[in-house]
Amino acid sequence: MKHIVSHDLGRARARQVAMAAIDSYTARLAQYDPRSDWVGDWRARISFAVKGLTLHGAIEVTATTLELELDVPLVLRPFKGIAIQVIEGEIRGWIAKAKAAGI
Repeated sequence: MKHIVSHDLGRARARQVAMAAIDSYTARLAQYDPRSDWVGDWRARISFAVKGLTLHGAIEVTATTLELELDVPLVLRPFKGIAIQVIEGEIRGWIAKAKAAGI
């Protein structure tokens, strides 16, 4: 699954927002064993566990988009639409926080 959200933060600031979001989720959702690893200046690998399954993905930061890729196991694909809505809302929320608070 790939999902792209546009932003107008610029690449460096969007990376800061992505880092803040990842750090927040890592602390807040520890029961899902979230992990992240920046594999370059603009790409982070992510993983977390749900219902006994580990999901793997990546976040790519561009000058105008945040691109999320997530390998969704077949058993969880019926929930893909809901997941996309939640992810979109979360990303938009972090972008709004960045604009309001200067993250």
